[in-house]
Amino acid sequence: MPPNMVTTLLAPLKSVFGYDAFRPLQQEIMEASLAGRDVLAILPTGGGKSLCYQLPALQREGLTVVVSPLIALMKDQVDQLQAAGVAATFLNSSLAGGEARARLSGLERGEYKLLYLAPERLFLPDFLEKLKRWQVAALAIDEAHCISEWGHDFRPEYRQLATLREHFPGVPVTALTATATERVQKDIVTQLQLTEPGQFVASFNRPNLTYRVMPKQRPRRQVLDYVAANRDASGIVYCQSRRAVEDYALTLQEAGHKALPYHAGLPQSERIANQEAFIRDDAQVICATIAFGMGINKPNVRFVLHADLPKNVESYYQETGRAGRDGLPAECVLLFSGGDIAKYSHFIDQMEDEQAARIARQQLRQMADFAEYVDCRRGALLRYFGETYGQDNCQSCDNCLDDRAEVDVTVECQKLLSCIFRINQAGYPMGLNHAVDVLRGSENMKVMAKGHQRLSTHGIGRDQAAEYWQGLGKQLIQRGFLKLSDDGYGTVELTGEARRALKTRREIRMKPIQTKVAAAARNKAKSGAIECDEGLFEVLRKLRKDLADARGVPPYVVFGDVALRQMARRYPRDEAAFLSIPGVGQQKLREYGDQFIEVIDEWLLENDPRDFEPNGFLDPAPKMRKSKDPEGLNPTSRTTLELFQQGKDVDTIAAERNLNATTIEAHLANCVEAGKLANLDGLVDEAEFERIRGALAEHGTAGLRPIYEALDEEVSYGKIRLAVAKLEREEKVAAAR
Repeated sequence: MPPNMVTTLLAPLKSVFGYDAFRPLQQEIMEASLAGRDVLAILPTGGGKSLCYQLPALQREGLTVVVSPLIALMKDQVDQLQAAGVAATFLNSSLAGGEARARLSGLERGEYKLLYLAPERLFLPDFLEKLKRWQVAALAIDEAHCISEWGHDFRPEYRQLATLREHFPGVPVTALTATATERVQKDIVTQLQLTEPGQFVASFNRPNLTYRVMPKQRPRRQVLDYVAANRDASGIVYCQSRRAVEDYALTLQEAGHKALPYHAGLPQSERIANQEAFIRDDAQVICATIAFGMGINKPNVRFVLHADLPKNVESYYQETGRAGRDGLPAECVLLFSGGDIAKYSHFIDQMEDEQAARIARQQLRQMADFAEYVDCRRGALLRYFGETYGQDNCQSCDNCLDDRAEVDVTVECQKLLSCIFRINQAGYPMGLNHAVDVLRGSENMKVMAKGHQRLSTHGIGRDQAAEYWQGLGKQLIQRGFLKLSDDGYGTVELTGEARRALKTRREIRMKPIQTKVAAAARNKAKSGAIECDEGLFEVLRKLRKDLADARGVPPYVVFGDVALRQMARRYPRDEAAFLSIPGVGQQKLREYGDQFIEVIDEWLLENDPRDFEPNGFLDPAPKMRKSKDPEGLNPTSRTTLELFQQGKDVDTIAAERNLNATTIEAHLANCVEAGKLANLDGLVDEAEFERIRGALAEHGTAGLRPIYEALDEEVSYGKIRLAVAKLEREEKVAAAR
């Protein structure tokens, strides 16, 4: 290992990717790979897996081949690499013939450092022979858990990857995944024939995620209320069935939310369009089956809401891991009821493979245990993956955040335990829900058929809601007073501990049982939070969206939320300060620096930065505040207007002021809104204006991209923005009459 290896890696880490330091285990993984070793890397979602092969690729002579399971992931990562100035490409079925041939020619000429492929592509006729000509220096297998039958997303085509060893002996292989139990890790090493690999397993803990489980009562209402409470946040709602996906999406749409469905039954073109809308922030919420998400690299997902119970803990971890990939706070909410267990159990009962059914039942029970857990959920999740959490209270799950004092529930426990005892004594063991029905005096068909209306405990619990007794029963299971049968029927019976408690009338204390769970409170500081000037952050988000739309890429390819929040915290106003922002490398400084600095300058001219002072981190000598003129124009928009009135066009003004043409058009739109520019002569011709007006009537003004696409991408974003400003000005004037 060269002594200057760390320096060699740190330089491009900053200049290309814009970061000053590595995340846990990244450096060790890269050094092992560059030393020629095989590597197995288990890093949590958001832990920086991709960088572990991208940065070493820049240090190697030759091509790094990345095997990735999904087309969306390939395109996304290549977009981000190209935005950072890295020569990367992909080959898959989405490419037209001419484009594919052009990329193949570039590979023959050695123009690329990274190539992304699906596993199927590798084994097409003659492709391996081509690959051998391209000087392959390293192989990276992403989502490596797909190679294991014990993994939650087994893909048979991944098994063929073992033959790569025969074709590329001596080429180091790096296998990466976010989700792998110890058994799956061993399977990956065996199946890929890794030779004495360096094995790096980071903590599975995602400290920026808050975990909550809500009793599923009126799920549509609960989903609607939660999304409404998080109206400006990007999120995923996971459902078990395609029908539920479409129902939830329609319910949210009717309530005014930008929500779209995603499931395998939709036409491919619609799935792709809906996924793109979500990734580009044109849709706030995607309602999806588990067909959605693997390989989605959208970093600013602020919540993942499971409307139905996942089938196993690995799936739950993987799906919740799509929230907060940028390290900022995010929430994972699960709606849970015993009905979900019964529904899955029915499906499992139909399975012909008894071993598969047994594994499925075990996984379902583990998932249900997590949902019903009464202590720290984070600790329970980490224990599942073999990791010990060293704290009793994580302060970021519903159980740990519940600071209510325990109360005496001895009498209530005696009622429920006695009722279950009487039911079992009568010879008909039943589940918890049935016991609650008896306790509350129900005379439904099942109660009457079993004769349980004649039990002495029938109706003694009418004073409490069903949710109360169900919650109490779940806590009694967790505390070891009740146990569930393992025969797939989920009947309950008393343990020896419960019998002793009944006999001695021992006091039992628990936290109050909640019958309703409101949307998460947000008054507590959360791990990963970046306090910033929220007004400026929103302005920067709009600029980012416009730039991304104009380039046909997702907003986070321009900058992530972390970078924008740091800009809205530090107010960078020159190139050196802008380059210090995390995620800003030399390429992005050249491409975007001037535009963002201009917007920050405009904000400071209109707003006093001393109104926001996070820990005294502000620039100690901000520009003096300058107010808008009476018409609502700031000085920089006024200057642009004066130059335009002198007969100069947008491109000339942009060159003269050393600004982007998009920024100049934004200034002129401000002038239109302020009533200082009466018409759009020289900016938007009449035919274009009428086309824009028609598209706006159909699609509204919530986002410019739908308008841009409706106009066949023939009218620029700047012209659309100017037309919108004129129409809104006309509406304002008409309303004032």
